[in-house]
Amino acid sequence: MIESKTNRVEPPYSLLAELTHRCPLHCPYCSNPIEMIQKERELTTEDWLHVLSEAAELGVVEVHFSGGEPLLWKDLDVLVQHAYSLEMYTNLITSGIGLTMEKAKHLKEAGLDNVQISFQAGEKTQSDRIGGYKAFDRKREAVRAVKKSGMHLSLNFVLHRLNIDDLDKIIALAEEMKAERVELANTQYYNWALLNRNQLLPTREQIERASEVYEAAKARLKNEMEMIWVIPDYYASTPKPCMGGWGQIGLTVAPNGDVLPCPTAGMIEGLFFENVRESSLRYIWNDSKSFNQFRGEEWMPETCRSCDLRHVDGGGCRCQAFALTGDAYATDPVCQWAPHHHIIEKAVKDTNSKTEKLSSSIIYRQYARKLK
Repeated sequence: MIESKTNRVEPPYSLLAELTHRCPLHCPYCSNPIEMIQKERELTTEDWLHVLSEAAELGVVEVHFSGGEPLLWKDLDVLVQHAYSLEMYTNLITSGIGLTMEKAKHLKEAGLDNVQISFQAGEKTQSDRIGGYKAFDRKREAVRAVKKSGMHLSLNFVLHRLNIDDLDKIIALAEEMKAERVELANTQYYNWALLNRNQLLPTREQIERASEVYEAAKARLKNEMEMIWVIPDYYASTPKPCMGGWGQIGLTVAPNGDVLPCPTAGMIEGLFFENVRESSLRYIWNDSKSFNQFRGEEWMPETCRSCDLRHVDGGGCRCQAFALTGDAYATDPVCQWAPHHHIIEKAVKDTNSKTEKLSSSIIYRQYARKLK
């Protein structure tokens, strides 16, 4: 195994442990790769225990167990217990499918601190339709299990053109479930979401109305529920920093053991990512070419390098730049000064000139499907 030369980089704060790409839902906005990692290529339980130990030694203080659906991982409680023994804060990011009262109790006993459950809408019919699976009632059961077990509850709603007009219903559902934290995260257009962008990107009018609903609810619930609101990049004049900065805050371990500076970095063609089976996390974080590729400013094109905002947005998202231009070194097209900003302008213009609803043209996430 390749060890680190220990370059001077601040240690990561968090680890996103993507245990599997398997999932019962088929959400058309999923950020998982189009060609997902199959079960036979997944890390073993022993591999994951080693990853968690190395992460703790590196300085990670919180771990998020995710997927796909992490509840499909047979030894999830073993991993939670190990992370707990390493004094890391533990969070489960789940669809809720399979989270029974008994399972929640066992995970709580193993040391799980928080559960984040995703919903696709604020009511059953629409939620099941968007997710491509009859899951709403089972999600409600999962919420009850979390609350009864005494764990903290977070809810996540990915917003888009098909559900954003019902934000008031979504917030009402979160209130009813007594969530402590609610993420109202507008879709980021990578992988499956990018395939469905024409159907999912909301109009400017929808964003404005939803923003008013959010602001009113945040003021009303400020002492009861933490609310997070993220608008789509496409309606911003400048990009957000790439996951807090490429290789700056956290790292992601994919189901096959590849280590990524952000959850979607694997989509960038031509960039090699080290694997935990062959290299230590310390080496990967400090010294690997992939993690150092877009740190600092030397890689930046002139558009970014001479911009006063480069210290704020870090040049924007490398995955978005690659997805839209084919060049991970390009200025993020979201930026109003980017040479490729016309791509964003066209997408926004097209979206605001039509009124399409959910239809057969939606491409649902399929675990075994390969799109050419």
